[in-house]
Amino acid sequence: RVAESPAARAHGAHGAHGVPSGPGGAVDVDAFLDTLKWNADGHVCAIAQHVNTGQILMQAFADRTAVRKTLLEGKATFWSRSRASLWTKGETSGNFIRVHEVYMDCDADSLIYLSTPDGPSCHTGADTCFFAPLHASGGEDTSSPTVEVGEDKQLLTTLFGLERTILERKAALGEPLADGAKPSWTAKLLTDPDLCCKKVREEADELCRTYEDKEGRQATASEMADVLYHSMVLCAHEGVALEEVVEVLRGRFTQSGIEEKAARAAK
Repeated sequence: RVAESPAARAHGAHGAHGVPSGPGGAVDVDAFLDTLKWNADGHVCAIAQHVNTGQILMQAFADRTAVRKTLLEGKATFWSRSRASLWTKGETSGNFIRVHEVYMDCDADSLIYLSTPDGPSCHTGADTCFFAPLHASGGEDTSSPTVEVGEDKQLLTTLFGLERTILERKAALGEPLADGAKPSWTAKLLTDPDLCCKKVREEADELCRTYEDKEGRQATASEMADVLYHSMVLCAHEGVALEEVVEVLRGRFTQSGIEEKAARAAK
């Protein structure tokens, strides 16, 4: 039986999927595995997703033994179709994918391993196996639509995409502007951290005023976007990655905010 622990938590395994459970929410592993819809080869799709960045790290197939091993040991394990054998990611390279939680989809034929990678997840050395964007052209009305594979680009969600842009501006500091290029506000903030601090305080005040002055949801969202952006520029100036911030937040999920504040050292 698997207790509902952070290292082996099977979400979607209760209620609607009819998995027998015992006291304290414990789920019988074999009973859970019986509810999965294995394909003709005895596999389900298993997707590893970064718990902090949301990146899709890799996708493979897993048989019953691989899923069981993942749940019990907390390391992403799959069935290698090329080698026809069980495969724990990282057993050769050392780049294990450590699984915090497992989610099952509504059809019970796909799993997500919500994870933290020890290193690159792709055999090419890339952080993720998904880095080739596809660009379609022609539309449905064209007799011969085309698809072009674009230049390699890291797959990022919105905030991490914004961080990439900020870091690109930081890397380009001191370089002359290209012909026709406009001066960058981000670059100005990076070269003037005092101005950036001033903007963080200013935008935080404007965010509070959206509540005080009853400015509405749209204004609140807009001011929060400004707070996030300017705070991220300041973090970039200080060399603090967004993932570090997210990791701190995630570490507080199981801790009372009041207790956390009380435990901080006095300044």
